[in-house]
Amino acid sequence: MSENPLKGRTVYFPSMTEAGAMVTAAAFRSVGIEARPMPPSDAETLAMGGRFSSGEECLPLKMTMGDALKLLVSGEIAPEKMAFFMPKSDGPCRFGMYGPYMKMVFAEMGYGDVLFISPTNEDGYAGVGEHGQRLIRTAWRGIVASDLLRKLLFRVRPYETERGGTDVAFDRGVELLSAAVGHPGDGARAKVARITDALRQARSLIHAVPADYSNPRPLIGIVGEIFCRLNKFSNDDVVRKVEETGGECWMSDVSEWVWYTNAAQLQLLGRYRRHFTKENFGARIKWHLQRRDEHAFLSAFEDDFTGYEEAHDIREIMELARPYLPPEGVLGEMMLSVGKAIYLQGKGIDGVLDINPFSCMNGIVAEAIYPRVSRVIDGLPIRVFYFDGSGADRRHELEIFMDLVGEYRERKKVVRRFPKAFRR
Repeated sequence: MSENPLKGRTVYFPSMTEAGAMVTAAAFRSVGIEARPMPPSDAETLAMGGRFSSGEECLPLKMTMGDALKLLVSGEIAPEKMAFFMPKSDGPCRFGMYGPYMKMVFAEMGYGDVLFISPTNEDGYAGVGEHGQRLIRTAWRGIVASDLLRKLLFRVRPYETERGGTDVAFDRGVELLSAAVGHPGDGARAKVARITDALRQARSLIHAVPADYSNPRPLIGIVGEIFCRLNKFSNDDVVRKVEETGGECWMSDVSEWVWYTNAAQLQLLGRYRRHFTKENFGARIKWHLQRRDEHAFLSAFEDDFTGYEEAHDIREIMELARPYLPPEGVLGEMMLSVGKAIYLQGKGIDGVLDINPFSCMNGIVAEAIYPRVSRVIDGLPIRVFYFDGSGADRRHELEIFMDLVGEYRERKKVVRRFPKAFRR
């Protein structure tokens, strides 16, 4: 057996979400690989990333590269001891070039010894050693669980009566979840049970935060490019800004993208008539196992998400987008954003914000389509926000958007349901 390429190195994860990076690092530690989340992005991150990019790249490239360079320049870790986790993708999005570009920049700066890992099922996850399959499954569980905790955070925080209490409870919940995900030696059932128990404890902590749910707020869907919508620094903490202007948020989560890539894989196999191949069978088994994990973790939240259910199958979202962006001919987040906006309107949402890096083609294409979509779905307010790291004050834009949301809310035809836990 070949030597583990990560031996003697620490794997660092970009903080697309701080909770997601923490639990993914914990998943790696569960199989004996040293791993840590990147420190939260800040102004130094942006300055460092901007210094070594031309200005034409996506904001997420500046953020991920800036976070990594910040660590290296500080001397906190030697290049030969660092591994940087950088997923990869095919297709037209510039994301597929992040890794090669960052390698080039690091080499020019004298950090060529940094190892980039991009595990895929095509090579049996060889980049992470002999525990690849188990590790990826554990990481998936951590991501789903952290998504659910964040969803509960956004349900409770707008209604808290003691400012900051929900964030404190959430942070403690993420610590409990990370400990469960990172516990070594668990079999599959034991790991699911341990994570589910941690979620129940975290739920209790969040529900213990004093809150007043007597006056439900307008509910705003948050869709868009995955990194920019989830990384708080990249989007100027847009969720909290919406809360400050009187709203509540329902954000598309990380696992939505995983479900989409699963569906796209099956779609591609079907297109080439590979219905009865080993690859097709494996993809369907993976789908089944991931769905089972998700159901197990949802059970920890009882009826907290009644009326806030995600689509049972991501292909439902893809089909809702079909009249505007056919899934067979369009790839990526533009289709998911359009389909999710339509789905959310059916759940009683009051408005949608589409969050994107400046110049992102996903946002540009979706923005061109939204006027037609809005006319079809009862005039739902939909607004695209672009972010470039300038920190522009968007309070005025948000106030105008929330005025439109209020008008729509008064006349909308679809009324939301509220879980029992939030009717007090």
